[in-house]
Amino acid sequence: MRNDIKSCIDSIGQVIRGKHSQIELSLICLLARGHLLLEDLPGMGKTTLSHSLSKVLGLEFARIQFTSDLLPADMLGINIYDQSSGEFTFHAGPIFNHVILADEINRASPKTQSALLEAMAERQVTIDGNTRDLPHPFFVIATQNPLHQSGTHPLPESQLDRFNMQLSLGFPDYESEKAMLLNNNEASALDTIIDIQTLIGLQNEVDKIDVSDAVVNYVLNLVNHTRKSTEFPNALSPRAAKALLNTAKAAAFVHERSFVTPEDVQFVLSGVCEHRLRGHLVTKTASSYAEHLLQQVDPLAA
Repeated sequence: MRNDIKSCIDSIGQVIRGKHSQIELSLICLLARGHLLLEDLPGMGKTTLSHSLSKVLGLEFARIQFTSDLLPADMLGINIYDQSSGEFTFHAGPIFNHVILADEINRASPKTQSALLEAMAERQVTIDGNTRDLPHPFFVIATQNPLHQSGTHPLPESQLDRFNMQLSLGFPDYESEKAMLLNNNEASALDTIIDIQTLIGLQNEVDKIDVSDAVVNYVLNLVNHTRKSTEFPNALSPRAAKALLNTAKAAAFVHERSFVTPEDVQFVLSGVCEHRLRGHLVTKTASSYAEHLLQQVDPLAA
């Protein structure tokens, strides 16, 4: 693993104990220029992980608490009339930061949820007819509580498809939780390891990772199987195929290879595809559809 990425994972691991894989996948998602959805019970470390990522990467961080009365303007910003100048002045909302924590996104109304769509897809927002670019890099980390809890609104499939990956932290193991209780490390105390320009350079390096025809065919076979089979609630879109390939390239880069292997695709497939395949269904376990898809498609047949 690259030394700078390993240092970031190790540093965050001092705060989020026993979750090496989830931390690594979160960084892979960012390197792939994607957005991350974290679904878990309250108090599992979703907010801490988000804050820790921004600290070690030296990124500007803003937390938006999604509630039932949150309006799009509260997030994007608003034009306010200035009597002294006789002109409208734009007051930027918290979305104009590098890392946005959309906390408990499924507690907001669908109208407010949809306000994130343009920002996530285009890296820009349009307010009163004026388009404004968002900072680069721009990374949305949204958290949501399980849908069986009260006061939640399911994210529509169109918004789920905007998230490159969905992860769940889950409960820590006994020793990790004990170490957390004894050491009580805070995300705010972490040092910056990779600055913004270095991060942008790493994202550009990910773009240069080689992908063979065999790997592209494997990705196509995976997504096409979901379209032909009746076993999946939702089929994978072309956006999902692109996200799967880009995220696999980031995984290969993190593991210090200049080319993508089928194992890279398999490593990221659950995080990239499960929420797309499942939609808002809660009747299946977190990785059941993705695991079934891997069993149905042979990489050697690509």
